[in-house]
Amino acid sequence: MTHSRISGFYNMTLDERRTQLADALSSPSGPPLTAEDLSAWTTGGLSPEAADHMIENVIGLHSLPLGIALNFEVNGRDVLVPMAIEEPSVVAGASFMAKLARAGGGFTATTTDPLMIGQMQVINVANLHEAKLKLYEHKAELLSEADTIDPVLKKFGGGARDLEVRIIDADASPIGGFLVVHLIYDVRDAMGANAVNTACEKLAPRVEAITGGKVHLRILSNLADRRIARARCTIPLKELAFDDFSGESVRDGIIAAYAFAAADPYRAATHNKGIMNGVDAVVIATGNDWRAIEAGAHAYAARSGKYTSLSTWNKDADGNLVGTLEMPMAVGIVGGATKVHPAAQAAVKLMGVKTANELAEIIVSVGLAQNMAALRALATEGIQRGHMSLHARQVAIAAGATGELIEKVAAQMVMEKTVRIDKAEELLKEYTGTQGNK
Repeated sequence: MTHSRISGFYNMTLDERRTQLADALSSPSGPPLTAEDLSAWTTGGLSPEAADHMIENVIGLHSLPLGIALNFEVNGRDVLVPMAIEEPSVVAGASFMAKLARAGGGFTATTTDPLMIGQMQVINVANLHEAKLKLYEHKAELLSEADTIDPVLKKFGGGARDLEVRIIDADASPIGGFLVVHLIYDVRDAMGANAVNTACEKLAPRVEAITGGKVHLRILSNLADRRIARARCTIPLKELAFDDFSGESVRDGIIAAYAFAAADPYRAATHNKGIMNGVDAVVIATGNDWRAIEAGAHAYAARSGKYTSLSTWNKDADGNLVGTLEMPMAVGIVGGATKVHPAAQAAVKLMGVKTANELAEIIVSVGLAQNMAALRALATEGIQRGHMSLHARQVAIAAGATGELIEKVAAQMVMEKTVRIDKAEELLKEYTGTQGNK
């Protein structure tokens, strides 16, 4: 096997899958997974006592299934991708699309510098245009001061990069006109919220002295449009054909489905949700802030004034399917839960990433794969066939099925194309002579 291609992984037991992961990372190219790393995924990796130091009013823990997406090749490197998610079909869909993408060279991904934006709202300014120019006149001084905030970040090449000033006109604001100062800050391998917020707090008194106004809000923006991740893939036409569907029909169906999302915000919302199924699952597994990623993604999708698709799907000169995805990706591998949560640490170790940019490139590739999985299903056999086959197990369990009855009830519901709790209870009664749990 290669690093991310593990044959028969789906049919293995839980213990066998963990053994395969350990074996896959035993090569000199990556750090080995230790018994402690693996235990983080069997116990949840977090004790209630540790959780009590992370958030307020802790009473316990809440778990999510952790699966491994296979077949991913990102920038020529095989990657096993951990995904924490409760929704069936996502891990399987991403893995299968990654397999198709391998035939076209896998995913090629790039990232910009890890620049985050800190915002300062300056109110009670007598002359907005004059204050704006004064801030630009003191730009070098302000950037120099911001650079002293985090010496560790500065040591690794981060720090203040630029200062921008915008005027919010009176007719666009219910409180009248005000200034918005953007501090552009390179946060290196951190997500960056703490560093940027601290820098804005530090600069506020000096900004007030320069403008004669009051710095009201001082906060990071989650529209991280200076910190972009991009991925593309090419799927050879012959890889798209299956059952009675030709490669051309699958390709054209995916492109038509994308066109719907590009033109209609109601479709785009669900289209982009499919992308985020893949993105969020990796973000959560690595202990990053999935709410920030979600907010930034949807704001970016509406940056033209109209909400639209984050991805594109077209064909190349040879008729192959080509997909691209571009979105903000503010993730880190230092600080926060990523460094506190053992399961998140193990996830980062599994992928062998050394920088936040590498992590972002993997995540955006997974988002593109999951988008393709959804579009392919929608454009061919329908989204419900594969999704409901996996969902049927959850319905069977909810009805009270245990052991071998779970698969038996689920398979029967799928065969009858009726995946509902009442049907599961009816089948349980038929198989066991008892009424399932209600």
